[in-house]
Parts: sequence; C-alpha cells; structure tokens
Amino acid sequence: MQTDFLVIGSGIAGLTYALKLSAERPDKTVTLLTKTQSDETNTKYAQGGIAGVMDADNDSFGRHIEDTLIAGDGLCDKEIVEIVVREGVERIREIIDWGAEFDKDSSGDYALGKEGGHSAFRILHHKDVTGKEMERALLEAIRTRPNIQVISHCFVLDLITQHHLGYLVTKATPDIVCFGVYVLNLNTSKIEKILSSITLLATGGNGQVYRTTTNPSIATGDGVAMVYRAKGRIENMEFIQFHPTALYEPGVRGQSFLITEAVRGDGGILRNLQGAAFMERYDSRKDLAPRDIVARAIDNEMKVAGTEHVFLDCRHFSKEKFTAHFPNIYEKCLSIGIDITKDLIPVAPAAHYSCGGIKTDEWGKTSINNLYAAGECASTGLHGANRLASNSLLEAMVFAHRASLDSVKRFDDHIISSFPAVLGSNVPDWNAAGTNAPREMILITQSLKEMKLLMSDYVGIVRNNERLDRAMKRLDLLYEETEALYQKTIVSPQLCELRNMITVSYLIVKCAQFRHESRGLHYNTDYPGKSLLVQNIDL
Repeated sequence: MQTDFLVIGSGIAGLTYALKLSAERPDKTVTLLTKTQSDETNTKYAQGGIAGVMDADNDSFGRHIEDTLIAGDGLCDKEIVEIVVREGVERIREIIDWGAEFDKDSSGDYALGKEGGHSAFRILHHKDVTGKEMERALLEAIRTRPNIQVISHCFVLDLITQHHLGYLVTKATPDIVCFGVYVLNLNTSKIEKILSSITLLATGGNGQVYRTTTNPSIATGDGVAMVYRAKGRIENMEFIQFHPTALYEPGVRGQSFLITEAVRGDGGILRNLQGAAFMERYDSRKDLAPRDIVARAIDNEMKVAGTEHVFLDCRHFSKEKFTAHFPNIYEKCLSIGIDITKDLIPVAPAAHYSCGGIKTDEWGKTSINNLYAAGECASTGLHGANRLASNSLLEAMVFAHRASLDSVKRFDDHIISSFPAVLGSNVPDWNAAGTNAPREMILITQSLKEMKLLMSDYVGIVRNNERLDRAMKRLDLLYEETEALYQKTIVSPQLCELRNMITVSYLIVKCAQFRHESRGLHYNTDYPGKSLLVQNIDL
C-alpha cells in the first residue's frame, strides 16, 4: 500500500494533523492507522480540560508562560513554551469551529476552571469528559473528508528505514529516512508494508509499563520504542508524571479511574486516614500545588501510615454543583458505594503522563527525515521536568498544526514526494521465516507482570540508585528472554506490546540513572537536591 501522508494514532494530535493535511491538500491521500477502535485513545480519557488564555481581562500569555516554566522546573524550552501558549488560543477556537463544545456559565461566557500550578482560571472543559468531547468533534470532522482513509485494528510493528534496504544504520548515521511502516493487520492477520512520503507518529503515552495507571490498555509506548529501534533520538524519559488522585479500588490493577485535578481546583481537600488536611505541610499552595509535589506528598503520607490510599474530601460541595461539573465521577463513585456528599473518596497516585519521548523541533520534526511526532509520544520542550495540568491537549493541537504546515512544505520537494513509487519494489516484505505460533501465552503474560511490578516498585514516584540498578538488571533479563521469543515466534500484538514496553522501561531507567539530581517528576533520595548543571538526558 502507498499513501502520501501516513498518520499513526487517532488521538487529538493524529486527528488534527490529518484534518489539516486534508484541507491543505485535498488531492492527496491521508491514511490514518489506529490499533483498536478509532476513539480508543488517551485523549478520550482526558477529564480536566485544556488550558488557554481565553479571558484577557484576568489572565495573560505571560502568566501562562510563567506557570508552565515554573512547573517544568528549569527544563522547559522557553521558546517552545511561548509558541504553544500564544498559538494555542487560535487552535482552541479552531476546534470549537469544528464542533467541540465547552461548558459556559449563565452569562454565556466559557466557564473557566483552575488547576494545580495555574495562577488564573484558564481551563476550558466539557463537564469531566473534555477529551472525549474533543475526540468526538474531530472524528465527526474526519468523516466528512473523502481523502482521509481511517483503518482500525492495525498494529504498527516497525518504521521502514535504510536498514531494511540493506544499509547499516546506527545512531551516528546521518540522514536516516523513514519510508513508511510494517503493519500487522488484525482484520486479516497479515503483515503488510505501507509506504508513505511523510509519516506522523501520534501513538500516545506509555502508562501501561506501570502496575497502576490512568491510561487505557493501548498506552504501551509503541512510537517511542519504534523510533529508538530505528536509531532516532529519545530524551527525558525519566520524567513520568503520576496523577495524584486516581480512584483507589482494592484489588483493581491496570487502568484506574481518574479523579480530575479540577475537583481540587473547585475546592476538594486531600486528607489522611486521620481526617487531617495535610498538603499545607508540604507546600504553601496546598491542594493546588503542581502534580509532582502533591503526588510525593500523598506517597509520603501513605508510607508513614502504611496504607494504600489517602482521601479526597468533597462533602462540602453541593450535590447540584458536583453532578453538573463532574457527572462521570459522581456516577463512578456511586457505582462502588461512595456518595460524595457523605463519604470521603479514597485516592492514590497512578502513572499518568510521560513528559519525555521522541525528540522533536519546533515543527514536530524528529531526528529521522520525513518522520514527525506529536502528542504524548513527543518531547517538544514544553513540559520540561513536569507537565503543567491541562497543557497536553493544547500542545498536541499546536504541534499537529505546525507539523502539517511543515509536512506540506516538504512534500513540495519532488524527491520526497516520489519516495514510495521509487522504493516500492526495493522494500522487502516482512520476513517471518522460521517462526512458529506461540506454544504458551504464559511466557508473555508473566513477563508483563514482572515488568509492571519492578517498574512500580523500583522506578515510581520516589527512586534511589539501588532500586534503579535492580530494575535495570531485571529488565536486561526480560529483554533477552523476550527477544529470543520474538525471533522464533509469529508476531502478535501481545508480544509486540511487551517488547515495546520493555524498551520504554529501559529508557525510563537509563535516563533516571543518568540524572544525578532530583528535579520535577524525578526524585532520587541519593541526590535530594538540584544540580547546577541543568540538562536534557538524550539517548
């Protein structure tokens, strides 16, 4: 299969990019791949909202920029922060024009919320399902574009580069080029090659490397792992954001239900098991401190008390106010016997967001030619060492827009636009010779459990050198076992996701070992202070 533009991922970044290309080049084909249903993405589970300076009388670009820089703890790229904040408002108005609806107050103005780390009310939201509403609007717009082909249930295995043409490709190879991807079509159970002039990775996050996460089961770090295997540049993987308040349900592992930060923005109070509000002992901003501070505070309270959760107190809310703004959370709590008007909500931190990823420039370009990245899989320079709440959807739209502009510009180059036709007969088919059907799935599922357990216990909110060393030794063994299985077994989504997650786990641990300080989301008890040398960790 050949296409002009290939988009991998159907979250807000991938959909925005596809829509932009479709409008700019209605004569060209845009193919969008997603590994499950088109609406099953991290975007869908984003509750709180999207940050933007929509009230110029009470807010400013300068304040939003400063809040982002403070949260990023010295590692943000200030130029990128200014680009996202200043261009973000136009992108928000654009998605509104595409049909996304955000809550308004009685006067008809947007009802802006406030979350941890923000100095002003600037969060647009659609109740407590903002991401789902934005995804809905984008998918409806996609369906009106005849030159966009959406193919679901396609698992992308690897990027096609000169390596597949018989050349030696290393990290030092200049001008690595992406020619497309190999795909496991789950509808046909066949491995196909898709050649493209331009490819965008919008593959989302990697929360599933941890035992407990707010991310859906698809968030397995596929894009980051593929770029690393293709010898592209990855950076800052040690900065994994743990959302402070995931709903604690005894015995539940995997995806946890998120209690959005907007609940604390509206006045929710964190309390320990004795009922005492504790955040004032950790930060003057109390419950609205940045997420890294709140998550570490909760982690400490849990360890001191020997418990698995703390509480979020919303009993002082009016039922009408809570159900109007957070109907999804209200119904979820009620379904497990928690009446928020009478009961405390048990919460605990869960892996939520990766601030590092595939290194990109200000146009979304990666270190591999003709390959772009946007959304959570990308490391743009916006978040630094810690993401400011509700900046992620904004970042995804801004860089999807910028990547589309640069992609169209590059497509005008005749050499680039002719790549698929020239290379079609030279790119080999996927070689599955000598592989057999897996005899025991336990070899995959048990390795997955081991990986999640060691990442949660050794590479969580608080780390130290001994834990990181133990994690690396065990990951080395898991890697060797999984690669041996991969070489002799017919590929499956389960095996490929395990392989990708082991790679991502390795990158998280390796970056954490290189950072000899505590900064933002990376807290190492062997290096409790900040280093004078502020740098990005590039692998």
